[in-house]
Amino acid sequence: MTQDVPSLYEWAGGMPALERLTSRFYERVASDAVLGAVFAEMDRHHPRFVAQFLAEVLGGPKAYSAERGGHPHMVSRHLGRHLTPAQRAHWVRLLLDTADEVGLPDDPEFRSAFVAYLEWGSRLAVMNSQPGADVDPEAPMPRWGWGEVGGPYVKK
Repeated sequence: MTQDVPSLYEWAGGMPALERLTSRFYERVASDAVLGAVFAEMDRHHPRFVAQFLAEVLGGPKAYSAERGGHPHMVSRHLGRHLTPAQRAHWVRLLLDTADEVGLPDDPEFRSAFVAYLEWGSRLAVMNSQPGADVDPEAPMPRWGWGEVGGPYVKK
């Protein structure tokens, strides 16, 4: 018997859950001592764009790629920002605290997959924010799942 396994996107609660997460997260960021200045001039639509990006990465609709340009566009948003490891770690902690606050699933399987993506993606953001970083226009959109071997770029 074959069971349909929901995507991380579906398990999280779909777009409404991710929009709650990013809206509340960026409300918190605005007054955060570590991250406030980093996001001081963000577009008012930034929370929605991040929700779309997360949705696509977690197996949901491909709206971010269709409307914003996929992973190359996300990388371009980090170029020249000089993000620090301390800012990265704080960003992850604050996002996870917000996930708890807005009621994202807290079962170990979902959270381990979600944390794995946040760790991977945030470390990539720091790397791409340093001098000399460049955008690969062919970079595929990461796809994150329930811990399958091979990471986000495994062709399915």
